Amino acid sequence: MSAHRALYPIATMCRVLGVSTSGYYAWSARSPSARATSDAALLERIDTIHAASHGTYGSPRIHAELVATGSSVGRKRVARLMKGASLRGVCRRRFVTTTVRDSARQAPDLVDRNFVAVAPNVLWVADITYVPTWSGFLYLAVVLDVFSRRVVGWSMSTTLQTKLVLAALNMALAARRSRGVIHHSDQGSQYTSLAFGKLCREMGVLPSMGSVGDAYDNAMAESFFATLECELLARHRFKTQAEARTAIFQFIEGFYNPRRRHSALGYLSPAEFERRHARAMPSSPGVPKSAGVLAAVKDKPLRARPHEGRVLDGRCARRPTPCAGRDEGTGSSGAEQRNITTKEGKIPSHHMP
Repeated sequence: MSAHRALYPIATMCRVLGVSTSGYYAWSARSPSARATSDAALLERIDTIHAASHGTYGSPRIHAELVATGSSVGRKRVARLMKGASLRGVCRRRFVTTTVRDSARQAPDLVDRNFVAVAPNVLWVADITYVPTWSGFLYLAVVLDVFSRRVVGWSMSTTLQTKLVLAALNMALAARRSRGVIHHSDQGSQYTSLAFGKLCREMGVLPSMGSVGDAYDNAMAESFFATLECELLARHRFKTQAEARTAIFQFIEGFYNPRRRHSALGYLSPAEFERRHARAMPSSPGVPKSAGVLAAVKDKPLRARPHEGRVLDGRCARRPTPCAGRDEGTGSSGAEQRNITTKEGKIPSHHMP
């Protein structure tokens, strides 16, 4: 009625709508209710959090951010206010194939889809993706720590040469200074090269590779690239490769590692998750820390406990699908299907509890 009062008399609109004229004027002069005032203040905070996440957070992560700052608010209320303000998270699109297999000798699969680690620097996953720009593709290789989902090594290049994955692994080794860690990847030619195998032997890294044409064998790395695509690449168009490099660096080091909340980590960021783990497990001077081990997988996966690491994919991920993962051809009928039960002898004895 207020929007149309310049076209029609108030009395006429009240008579047509079946309300009293005095009731309309009393409503228009009434101050907002306590609930409406509270919703307006909460919506302002929600809008600030949504903008700080570069427009990527949906109601679950915004609710987690509010709870972390001491607010007692329901998740459905956050979702209702976001819907009314047309605020929403981002969705994902498909990736293209970047894995090129050659006839080189492959490493054994030491993981068998068991993406669980009870400590940092026990299991790393790695993969390569592409970043489209107006001046051509930029390729990105990453190394993630399975324990905290943290990107511990990354590298960018304009070509898919072996030096791309070597630089990412060298960065991870320099940052973590760890030996005996399992490095899991697909069977791309970069990971099966002689140079990569030599670096693994020299630095005490145990290479591991999944089967061909099955995205679930490297699901955690695929999940990170889906997040990168959803929250950065699909929302920006880069004119130059230098612009893309800057944006990816800011996303990984300025947002993903230190601040982005993960549902698999109890809505903590990778950096905060590792800090809490370090505070919960103090070590005495001169006493060596116990080495982390890979948790065993059972036919019915148990619910992950805070000190046992977390499982990325559930049993439903083993069902064959027409198109799995980010590669369009990874769900082919020829892809190797595996039983979820861990095979004995897959993991070296010094990594067993």
